[in-house]
Amino acid sequence: MLIYDAQSPAPRCLRMFLLEKRLRLPAVTVDVMTGENRAAAFLAVNAAGQTPALRLDDGSTLAEAVAIAEYLEELQPTPALIGRTAAERGLTRQWWRRVELNITEFIHNAYHYGEGLARFQPRIPVVPEAAAGLKRVAQDRLRWLDGLLGPGPWLCGERFSAADIWLYVWLDFGLAVNQPFDRGLPRIGPWFERVAARPSAAASRQLLATDLT
Repeated sequence: MLIYDAQSPAPRCLRMFLLEKRLRLPAVTVDVMTGENRAAAFLAVNAAGQTPALRLDDGSTLAEAVAIAEYLEELQPTPALIGRTAAERGLTRQWWRRVELNITEFIHNAYHYGEGLARFQPRIPVVPEAAAGLKRVAQDRLRWLDGLLGPGPWLCGERFSAADIWLYVWLDFGLAVNQPFDRGLPRIGPWFERVAARPSAAASRQLLATDLT
C-alpha cells in the first residue's frame, strides 16, 4: 500500500490515526499548495483531486480520509479507534458525523472562502461573502457539541477514538487560519488540551516519511 500525503488537515487526520494505530506505511507527498493534486499525474490516481489517498496492493485507489481510516481499522483492529464492537463503532460514528457535518465542514469552507480565497478561487466555486457566516456557524455548533458531551475525557466517554482525532485536527487548523475557538468552553477546552498532550498530536504535524522500499 502507498499513502498520498499532503500538508492539509484531512491528511493530518489520517497521519494522527496511523500514529495512534502504530501503523507505518510507505508514503509520497503531494504538494497541494502548488496544485499538484489537480495535475494529470495525481488525477490519474484520484480523479477527485483530493488528499489523502491510499493506493491498494491491487493498484486501485481508495480516497477520503474517513474511508481510508475505516479500511485500515478493518485490517488492523487494535488498538481500536473506531470500535471493537458494533455498539462502540456506532457510537464513534455518531460523534464523527456530528463533528464533520456540524463543525469541520464549516471550518473547511470558511477557509476556502476567506483566508484561503486566493489559493482556491482559481480551482473551485467560492462564495467570499459566506465566509464570516460559516465561521459563526462553526463556533455555534461547537458550543452545541460542548453541551452534548458527557463527563468522560473523550467524545466517546472513556474511549479515545477517530472522532477525537478529526475534531482536534480541525480545531487546531482553525487556530492557524483566523478561526480560533472559545477555549473557555467547559468541556471542549479541557478536552482539546488532553488531545494536544498525546504524542500523536505533535507528531502528526510532520509529513509521513517517503519510503518506497
